[in-house]
Formats: sequence, C-alpha cells, structure tokens
Amino acid sequence: MKRRKNRETDGFTVSFLDVASCGFGAMIILLMITKSSAPVTIEFADVTPEGSITELQEQLFTIRGETTILNREMNAKHEQLSALTERIARLRRDLDDIEGRFQSSRQLSDEVTDEIGRMAIARQTLTDEMERLLANSAAPPDNAIGGVPVDSEYVIFVIDTSGSMFNNPSWNKMLGVIEDTLNVYPEVKGIQVMNDMGDYMFDSYRGDWIPDTPGRRNQIISSLRTWNPYSNSSPVEGVTRAINTFYAPDKKISIYVLGDDFQPGGSIQEVMRTIDRINVEDANGDRLVRIHGIGFPTIFAGPSRFQQSVYRYSTLMREMTQRNGGTFVGLNDYQ
Repeated sequence: MKRRKNRETDGFTVSFLDVASCGFGAMIILLMITKSSAPVTIEFADVTPEGSITELQEQLFTIRGETTILNREMNAKHEQLSALTERIARLRRDLDDIEGRFQSSRQLSDEVTDEIGRMAIARQTLTDEMERLLANSAAPPDNAIGGVPVDSEYVIFVIDTSGSMFNNPSWNKMLGVIEDTLNVYPEVKGIQVMNDMGDYMFDSYRGDWIPDTPGRRNQIISSLRTWNPYSNSSPVEGVTRAINTFYAPDKKISIYVLGDDFQPGGSIQEVMRTIDRINVEDANGDRLVRIHGIGFPTIFAGPSRFQQSVYRYSTLMREMTQRNGGTFVGLNDYQ
C-alpha cells in the first residue's frame, strides 16, 4: 500500500512539471516568432503646428488692432456728441437771453427822465432840418461841424456789437448816425468798419481801405443791419488795431467809436494808458489819429443797476476824445 501511494505522488509531480515546462516553452516560442516593427503612420497632417499658431496669433493681433481703431472712433463720436450737446445748451441760453432782452426792449420808455437830463454827459441832437443843411453846406473855415472836426481823409468806425446795442433801438439809431457821419464827409479816400474787438465787417478788406463810392456806402449800411459779432463792450481792442494797422504819416485819419457802456470789470486808466502808448503825439503835439466818440442811451431805459456802465463809458470816451483831438457826443434819445 505504501509503495502505491508513492507512485501516485511521483506521477502528479511529473505531470505538473511537464505542463509548466510546456507553457514556458510556448511563451519563448511566441516571443521568438513575433517580429518587432516600427510604428505605422495612420494619417499625415499637412499643416505644421508652428504655422497654425503663428497664423492664429496674426489674426488675434489684427482683431485687437481693429478693436483699438473702433474704440478710438467711438470715443471721438462721444466727444463730438458732447460738444454738440454743449453747443445746443449754449445756444439755448443765448436764445433765452436774447428773448429776455427783446421783451425788455419792448417796455422801454419813450421819454428820458429829468435825472437823466441832468447827467454830466455832453449831448447833441440834430434835427432833420439841421442834418439837411449840414449835408448840403460846405465845411466852415475851422473844418468842424457841430463841434466835430471833419478834416480827415480816412474814416474808421469802431462799433460796439454787444447785445445791449444790437438788440435794442440803439442799433437803428446807430445806422442813422453812421449814415449822417458819412454825409458830412462828401468824399474820402478810404473807409473801414470794425467792431470794438477789432473784427472787420468785410474780410475781403482786412487790413485795407474800403473805396469810397456810393455803392460801397450803401453796402456798409445794408451789411450793418445784421452784423453781430462777439463783443466785450470795451473799445480798446478795436481802437488799438485800427491805429496799428492803418496809421501812416501821410494820412489824416479819424476813428469814430460808437457804443453804449463800459463794463465795471474794465479799468479806465488802463485803457487810457494803452491808447496813449499807441496814439503818441508828434512834434507839434498832435496825435497820430483823431478819436471821436458817440454814446447811446440804451441802458438808461433799463434797470438802474446797469446804468453805472453808461457813466463809465461816458467818462472813458470824454477823456479819450479830449486827449486824442476828438469830440464826444452823448445822445439822449433814439429818435
């Protein structure tokens, strides 16, 4: 019995070893017969990754550049819109101011009070008959009409174009005064018209004389009806530009300053120093040009708080005309 058991055990051991050996051998054989080969390319991409990235970067830069341009244009449009909005608001304020002044002008009194009659301003009123006689008569021996010397060969008008003048009856009166003044000078060698800021009415004659012809005189009066450039109600800029531009030793020139007020912010002494420095005296004590002044009573018909500027204008022009060989005339009505 014991011998039989040993035989069974040996048979099992041999069989297991045989199986293991065969399996191991089979693996070796499989490894030997398997042929190693290089990886096979399934699909080939024609575009290199580097080129694709560069192209995308260029597209990105292009888009960013276009975005910057569009943002710049949009900001410019916003600025234009803001400027237009501000301009509209400013024009509306100007319109409201003009409408207010127009309403005030309709309530102006036709008569001047006794207090205005006593004010210390030289006044002169010419009736239609006096104007007719002066226009048709020759100049007296002293070359003065109504106290105003008319010996000049060239005439320059410096006109206050502020709202208090343009938006009131003074403007029509001013047109008549200029026409009457030109009638006193039957013929001159040259005329010029500018406002108190030194702006020319005719750009084509900037820095040059307007020829004196009947047609030119009519054109001056016609253009003045609607001429309304900006004004700061101070004659110093216009007078100084007129002297600096047109003075010549061989020309007799008269400047006529037409206005109604001089704002409290301005300095009368500073204006006089400026004019004295430019319109100097010659060896005979005469100034380079004559300066005449004409004052209009526009603001006297309005609130009393504005009347101080009229007194300041009268004081300024009386002093200026006295120093510069001219005459100041203060009008007392619009008729």
